[in-house]
Amino acid sequence: MTKADIVAGIAEETGLERAEVLKTVEAFMTSVKGSLAKGENVYLRGFGSFIVKERAEKTGRNISKNTTIIIPAHNIPAFKPSKTFVEEVKNKVSVK
Repeated sequence: MTKADIVAGIAEETGLERAEVLKTVEAFMTSVKGSLAKGENVYLRGFGSFIVKERAEKTGRNISKNTTIIIPAHNIPAFKPSKTFVEEVKNKVSVK
């Protein structure tokens, strides 16, 4: 599913124009990215949490040059689904 599919689905379900729905979806994504960039987590009850995870410094290998490199500590965005979200997906999705 793409952003265009999401916008089309919301527009059809709510009766709003696609342009307005697109602005809303873009504003939501901008807000989430901005909060995560500031180090603030975003909690959406019944859906999940957008969180900032801290990765520790570690040693890596550059295989092509056969050298060791230090990968500095850094933060990455992550999504953790709520328990109700996980249960709903488990019960409705069949594995083929």
